[in-house]
Amino acid sequence: MASQDPQAMLHALLQPWHDAVKDPAGAQQEVLHRLLTIYSQSDYGKQHGATNIGSIEDYRRAFPIATYEEYRPLIERVMAGEVSLLLAEEPVGWAITRGTTKGESKFIPMTPTDLRMRVSAGRAMMNYVATTGRYDLFQGVNLNLNFPSVVGTVRMGERDVEYGYSSGIYTKYVSAHTPVRSLPAQQDIDALDGGKTRSAWDARFELAYEKCKEENVTLVGGVVVTALRFGRYLRRAHGVYPKKLWKTQIMTLGSAPGINTRYQPALTALYGPVAIREIYGTTEGMFGQQRDERRAWVPNYDLFFFEVQTRSGTKMLHEMRRGEMGSLVVSTPTLPRYRIGDVILALQPPYFRCIGRTYWWTPLSYAWDEFRTLNLGRL
Repeated sequence: MASQDPQAMLHALLQPWHDAVKDPAGAQQEVLHRLLTIYSQSDYGKQHGATNIGSIEDYRRAFPIATYEEYRPLIERVMAGEVSLLLAEEPVGWAITRGTTKGESKFIPMTPTDLRMRVSAGRAMMNYVATTGRYDLFQGVNLNLNFPSVVGTVRMGERDVEYGYSSGIYTKYVSAHTPVRSLPAQQDIDALDGGKTRSAWDARFELAYEKCKEENVTLVGGVVVTALRFGRYLRRAHGVYPKKLWKTQIMTLGSAPGINTRYQPALTALYGPVAIREIYGTTEGMFGQQRDERRAWVPNYDLFFFEVQTRSGTKMLHEMRRGEMGSLVVSTPTLPRYRIGDVILALQPPYFRCIGRTYWWTPLSYAWDEFRTLNLGRL
């Protein structure tokens, strides 16, 4: 990366996103065509006639919307070695969720195509650099507070395939394809206990402190709750706040609604006057990121196919009216028409918020948070 012109590199990585946001309908048609080519190579895709689909309407008629529970039997057979049942490529690994589905972690296959798309996790940071001219960010390091990328293996036919948490997998791959070095290295985190206990987190936090205390930390990326816990750990264990150790420029955070409202005061109290950018990603993919200071994310229309189930029926994400809510349905290289279980709120185009899971009380909870934080729907 050092030999590459930073401006040219950022342009190459960001321009497809910006172009797609300008023409989401055209971009989504192109994405669907690419995905159908992938689906036509799996048994599931052949069963639903992927090669005969010529329009979005055809796609909706041929492929049903499905939840993880509905995909689970196919995923378990893929894990047992029947790769072509659902995938066009051999999986290079499996991502597991921090949350649970009926008490168990979800397992999501990661293919080479899927993995290459996860570099979009860096777009919020890249766009910040491109618009502010703060190329000195690349001279620092990313404070890596993520879960392990490897916690075990699953037996697939004749070989063992690693599985781990998506946040760690994101970091390991993205750090190899962007100019920012991550510390601690993901393999050092992987070598520790992969559990969720306080002692396991304290060990990871202490590793992060030891590796980064003398470094120029310009970026903090990952899960918002983990970033807060780390700041409090430093105060408890070492009597210092992150803002006294580093002059962090930007935090790119995800995994909870309200990053720019509910969590912002605590983040700035711990880390100082840092730019906060929201990432909307899940174990299944990196679907959008905050583009500017407007406090909402912009979809990766050039990578995934987005639909949403609303009260007025299923429509494209970019067709939602301002103020409309619905349940997101995403088509990825591995899962066609996957209902992810998140409620999406459309704001001024092209901005959206994920306001929570698909429960009846989610809109009420979001409205209360907006009132409590005095945000009241503002971008």
